[in-house]
Parts: sequence; C-alpha cells; structure tokens
Amino acid sequence: MHTVGELLREWRHRRRLSQLDLAIAANVSSRHVSLVETGKSQPSADMIIRLAEHLDVPLRERNRLLLAAGFAPRYAERPLTGERLSAAWEAIGRVVRAHEPYPALVVDRGWNILLANRALDPFLAYAAPDLLQPPVNMLRLGFDDRGLAPYLVNLAEVRSVLRARLARQLARAPSPELLALFEEYLGSPFSEGEERTSTAEIAIPMIFRFGGREIRLFSTTTSFGTPLDITLDEVSIESYYPMDDDSAAYFTQPDTAGRTRA
Repeated sequence: MHTVGELLREWRHRRRLSQLDLAIAANVSSRHVSLVETGKSQPSADMIIRLAEHLDVPLRERNRLLLAAGFAPRYAERPLTGERLSAAWEAIGRVVRAHEPYPALVVDRGWNILLANRALDPFLAYAAPDLLQPPVNMLRLGFDDRGLAPYLVNLAEVRSVLRARLARQLARAPSPELLALFEEYLGSPFSEGEERTSTAEIAIPMIFRFGGREIRLFSTTTSFGTPLDITLDEVSIESYYPMDDDSAAYFTQPDTAGRTRA
C-alpha cells in the first residue's frame, strides 16, 4: 500500500510539476512538500486537500489520499437517482430534455450512458441489439462495427480527436475500465512523438450518412465546476448541434409515420 507522500508525488509527476511549482501554487514551502512526499512530515487532512486541489486530483482519488494518511474520506459517492442528489438529477434531466429536438446524453467516467433524450432514438435504431443492453456505452456504440461506426463518414478524424480527449481523461483520472475501452476501440496508448491535440477539436464535425443522407453534427461537453460528490464529479453532458440547415431538418421533419423525430 502506498503512503500519502508517495501518492502525492505520483500525482505531481503526472501533472509535470516540480516541488517548487506545487509549493508556490499551494502557498507552502517547497521543503514542506519534500518532507510530505518522503514521509518525514505527516500532513493534516486540510493540507492533503489543499495539495490535491492544486494537483487537480479527482474526488475519488482525494479520498484515497486521505485514507492513506489515516483520515476518513470527505467525499460521498451517492446514486444520482437517490434522494440526496434528486435535485441535481432533476436539473440534469431538464438540461437534456431542453436540448431537443437535438441529441443530448449524460455519461459517467466510463462513458456509460446514464440518460438520453428522444433525439438519440433514430441513431440507436442502427445499432445491434446487444450494444443497447444496459449499460449502453457511448464509445462502444460509436466505434463498434455493429454500432454507428459504418455510418460515420469521418470515422478516422473523430477517432483521432477522441484519442486525444480520452488520453487526457486517463491522465487526470486513471481508470482500468476506460483504459480497456481505449485500447479496444482507439488503439494503443500514444507513441513517442504522436500528435496529441487537434486544432479542430473544439468543433470537430461528426458526419453520419443514413440512406444516402448526411447529418453533420458537432458536440459540446458540460461538467459540474465544483462538485462535492464523487458521482457528480464524474458525470458530463454531451450535447450535439446541427452544422447546417439540412442536418437540423433531419431532427424536425416528420418521419415516415408522420411524427417528428424528437
């Protein structure tokens, strides 16, 4: 079992900060950071949280730091649909539904879909039934050959951008589940010298072709800024927008049954 000092040093290296960098950011002496990392000084719970905040350590891992130092965890992990988070869950649902007629969905840290609005339904119709068994995974749905991958015109471009995004996510919050998905659908971890970012990443188009018709979308991600619950810290809302009038019409025109798609 790692000591709290070893874990803090690991996170500092992951963030590519020197002891002096961290000390200045946390308003402590670099000597104190050194003593904590080497186990020569036992940090208080508040000091651990202060250092963790400046290292951008996820809440789940902050609990691990506290436990390693002999303190009780500070951050709860409650179900989104439970009583304690009912207000947050209701707000999330309102945001997702208000985005109709365009698709929006909520994913957890493993990219499992927790909630989606009705605009996603036409896309799900193209996926194999086993991919739609709960929990539906967004990466598997998008990149599996039995999912939406055959319909994604710019699959290579989207995959490249998602590689960079997931690599950053794994650097911030390591997850065996997410790493397995990364290796299954996005290849091996970045090789030396490989480009890790994309200038087009902010508004990367996702171009689908269904029955000869192209639907061009771009997405945005919304997360909670200062959550105090692990569950809220690990969820995000993925919202999709049409890039042209014809794509917008796909979601608003009646389908063959005379109903609007959303």
